[in-house]
This record gives sequence, structure tokens and C-alpha cells, in this order.
Amino acid sequence: MNETKKKTKGVSVHTRRVLSYIVLAIATLICLFWFYVLFINATRSNAALKQGFTVIPGTALVKNVKSVFSDNHLPLFNGLLNSLIIASITAALSTYFSTMTAFAIHAYDFKLKKFFFTFILAIMMIPTQVTALGFLDLIRKMKLDDNAIPLIIPAIAAPSVFFYMKQFMDGSLPKELLESARIDGAGEFKIFNKIALPLMKPAIAVQAIFSFVASWNNYFIPALVLKTQNKKTLPILIAQLRSEDFSKFDMGKVYMFIALAILPVVIIYLVLSKNIVGGMTVGSVKG
Repeated sequence: MNETKKKTKGVSVHTRRVLSYIVLAIATLICLFWFYVLFINATRSNAALKQGFTVIPGTALVKNVKSVFSDNHLPLFNGLLNSLIIASITAALSTYFSTMTAFAIHAYDFKLKKFFFTFILAIMMIPTQVTALGFLDLIRKMKLDDNAIPLIIPAIAAPSVFFYMKQFMDGSLPKELLESARIDGAGEFKIFNKIALPLMKPAIAVQAIFSFVASWNNYFIPALVLKTQNKKTLPILIAQLRSEDFSKFDMGKVYMFIALAILPVVIIYLVLSKNIVGGMTVGSVKG
């Protein structure tokens, strides 16, 4: 009887596992299908695209690449460089200072600690559009319009990154370890930089990637701040390409531009995908 139950249980577990893999495979194919469509369309001419979709790559790859890079009105290299600089600096500063803020809330006991924690989380509820007019007025008074600085400095205060790092610390950074370091004579900055940060590398990697992608894809604020063509980021250039005269509109060129724009993000994700999975897994387990 017991052997029959064990066999039934084993079959049931095996069946659930197979079904899980099938569902995950289907979900993966659905997610990747749109990337496949994008890269296929990037190889086709405007005339071929008007005839409908095909799963076979086209023959206009070189033509579309030349069309994108030869367009003086849409400086792709400048857009890539601007997006890369802004997104990289934003990701680095955002994760470092948000981790430092989370460390302060986690490691120290002080008055109004709960208030500050709640206040930071409440900021997450405020949409960017609500503060846009006041933000633009402020940077005009500071003479920082048409500049990348207003896109980088405010991004340092990232409540979502702070919240994730705080939750990660609650499960992976014991206060006893910090107290031991203080007893050994270590200063607070040394404790943070030499002890806390190394232990939080998986979580930092996850949030750095997310911050990078969010900044890379950001369109709303950069479109309001940046006016000079050579200072604009890729999302703005893509929007300009889409708003061209319809009679001169080249869909193959648009798809190629979008493909080149998302390629760096895809590469970064593929290189650091293990850190994403590891960071999400470790952060979900509390000791």
C-alpha cells in the first residue's frame, strides 16, 4: 500500500514538473517571439514589410543599416553614447546611494526611523508626471535645461531600489556581523563598503541592471529636458523617426533603428542573467 502511494506520489511530482517545464517553455517562446519579429523585420525592406509578415529574414539588412547610419538628422552614435553614459552613471549612483540609505535604516536605531521608511515608500506612489512641471521650472532657474545632469542626479533617490535593498538586508545582513566589526574598531563607512556591499553583490547586480534598463528606456523626462539633437537619447530619436513624413516613412529603417537601440540591453541581460536569477533567489530567502 505504501509502495503504491509512493509510486503515485512520484508520478504526480514528475507530471507537475513536466507541465511546469511545458508552461515555462511556452511562456519563453511567447516572450522571445516579439524579439524575433523585430529582428526579422529589421532585415526587410519597406516594400516587403507592406506585404505582410514572414518568418524568413529579408535581404535588406545592409541597406537598412546604411540607411540608419547615414541619416544626419538622427545621430545614432551620439544617441547610443548619450544613453549609455546617462544609464550607466544613473545605475551606479542609484544602487550605491539607495543601498547606503537602506543600510542606515537597517543597521541603526534612531527616532523617526519608521516615519522615514514609510515616507520613502510613499514617494513611490507619486507619478513622475505630477512633478514634471515643477521639475522643469526648477532646472530652468538653475540653468540646467538641455543638460544630462537633471536626468542623473534626481535618479539617485530611487525608492524602489531602496525598498528592495532593505528587504534583502533584512534576510541576508545580520546585525551581529556589523556589531562584531564595530567591536574590532572598523568605522561605519568601512563597514558599509568592505562588509555590507560585498555581501549584497547579487542584489546590487539585479538593481543595477533594472536601473540601467529603466534609464535607457526613459523617454518622458529626457524629451522635456533635452533640446539639442546631439544630446538626445535613443528613445527620443526613435520617436522622431516614427513622426517623419509618412510619404518618406521607411519601416525597415525604423525596425533596424529599434533593433540597434535594444541590442546593448539584450547583451547586458544575457551577460548578467545569472546575477539576476541569483539575486532574486537569495533576496527571497530569509535567514
